[in-house]
This record gives sequence, structure tokens and C-alpha cells, in this order.
Amino acid sequence: MTEEMNKRLILEQQTVIERLCSSHRNGRIGHAYMFDGERGTGKEAVAIFFAQLLLCSNPENSVPCETCPSCRRVSSSNHPNVTLIVPDGQDIKKEQMSKLVYSMTKKGYESGRKIYIISRADRMNVAAANTLLKFLEEPEGDVTAILLTDSYQSILPTIQSRCQRVSFLPPSREMMIDRLVEKGITPSMAATVSMVTANVDEAFRLAGDDQFAQMRKTVLKLVEASDRHVHEALLFIQSEWVPLFKEKEEAESGLDLLLYAYRDVVASKADLQSTAAFPDQHELFKGLSMKMTYSRLSANMEAILQAKKQLHGNMNRTLLMEQLVLSMQEGLLVV
Repeated sequence: MTEEMNKRLILEQQTVIERLCSSHRNGRIGHAYMFDGERGTGKEAVAIFFAQLLLCSNPENSVPCETCPSCRRVSSSNHPNVTLIVPDGQDIKKEQMSKLVYSMTKKGYESGRKIYIISRADRMNVAAANTLLKFLEEPEGDVTAILLTDSYQSILPTIQSRCQRVSFLPPSREMMIDRLVEKGITPSMAATVSMVTANVDEAFRLAGDDQFAQMRKTVLKLVEASDRHVHEALLFIQSEWVPLFKEKEEAESGLDLLLYAYRDVVASKADLQSTAAFPDQHELFKGLSMKMTYSRLSANMEAILQAKKQLHGNMNRTLLMEQLVLSMQEGLLVV
């Protein structure tokens, strides 16, 4: 992410920035924060801004100077007092948390506050979350945690309760769609990518990505297949879905798109005037909405959410998708 993009994301979150600057100004820095917001809302950029503020040698009106050695090292990821944790593969593992706790408590750091930023905190496995929880319960010295997530409800309630929640609001979808259309993206694709990310630049990249276009097409074909005979839907999973959605992250994106599709069907059935994720599928979704009851639509959406939860376990992804299709055929929950 470029420096210019970071600055623009920070400008778009002025309410969050003012809250953090006010905490610094009043000397009320918490030991743990949860930055919660949709993908692309600037959580990472604001976390770096906040780390700079907490370590800046010459803050002016509780704003980091960005020119002192501390600010420069934070922005270049070279400050010894700032540790960034990202998923190791698909998950954040216990070993990563244990190493973090050890590094936060050992000597050898520069003076000043120690800060650790956990990206995709919702990806912590159970053992990692419990290791972090123990450290949050008994913080040592001037240590501040910043947990970043776009799935707040996936975080353990015990961790939620020990963090100050800072919510990041996304820009208006309508505004995003207009900006993407101005850049030459079709209205239908602009509507879809604006559901996936709140970052206009990332949305523009996705809109031009051939693989994402194929993912979108495949999700819509699954919606159609799920309305037909169960054997046809299961064959579709084997022949088209599994070869395309090979990795967990890709499979999760596919399930997200599938959920957005069924939200559109519900909106069509309720005759809501909301901005659709797939406006080019109005006729298809209208037809499905006339065939399906609200209870079945609700059950299908809940089944997709359950599949997302199971995705990060050890369950075979082909079996998971087959179970999901069977559940959607019957309107039952995945078990």
C-alpha cells in the first residue's frame, strides 16, 4: 500500500483519528484496542499512525510529526518497539503468540511504549487466542495491543471485553460505485466489488482481475444449480467450484459472494430498494424469490455462515461444499 493511499485512508477515518488523538492528549492510552471495520477501511494505516503517535519524539497537538527517527522507523517497519503479527498461512498459531508474549516481556527494547499489532485477529486459532488472552489479562508495563479485524463476532468474547472497540465506517457504497464507474468499471461489477472491499483502489484492482470475474460467474452458476436437482448441484461442486476455489481464502471469498447473492434474493422478495451486489442478476433473483420462502432463504444464509466457520477447521473443503449444497436444497442448517 502506497504512502499516498495510506494518507487518504487516514483522512477518510477522521472520527477514529480524533478519538485516538484525544486519548493521547488526555493521557488515557489503553492497553488494548480492537480496530473493527470492513476490509479496505484503513485499519492498518491507522494502526501505524497510532503507533507513530505513541512513539513520536515531537508530537504536535497529539499528532505524530512523521519526521523524527521514531516516526520514520515505524512507517518503514523498522522500529524495535513495534511488532506486527500476521497469519502464518491461514491462521495465527499459538507459537506466534507465545513468541510475541516472550518478546514483549524480555529486556533489550528501546525506551518507550511497546506496541504489537495483530492483523486479521479473527484468524487466531483457539490456542493462540487463549495465549493472547492471558497476556491481555496481565499486561506488563507500557504495552499496547492493536487487534485488527473485519469479523468482530469471530473474536472470543473474553478478548472483546478486554479491548477498546474502535469501529471504522466504510464510505458510501453508492459513492464507491460512482467512482468505479467513472474509472470505466461496469455498474454490475462495481456493485459487486464494493461489497468485497471498502477501498476504492483495491475494488478497482479486483474489478479488473480475471480470476475474480470467474469467481463471480461461478458463484452465480452455483445459485442457479442449487435451484435444480441435487445431483446437478453436487456435480457442479466437483467439476467447477472445487477446481477454482482451491485455497481457504479463495473459498471464503466464494462463500461471501454466495451470501451476498442470497441477500439480493431476499431484498428482491421484500421489494427493498437497497443497492444490490449483483444488479445484473435482477431477473434471476426475482424468479428465485418467488419460489423460495423467507424461512428457506434464511436457512440458506445461515448454512453459508456455518460453512464459513467450518472452513477454518480441518474439514475437507469438497465435503463442506457438498454438505452446504445439500443443506441449501433442503433449507436445513449444516451440522
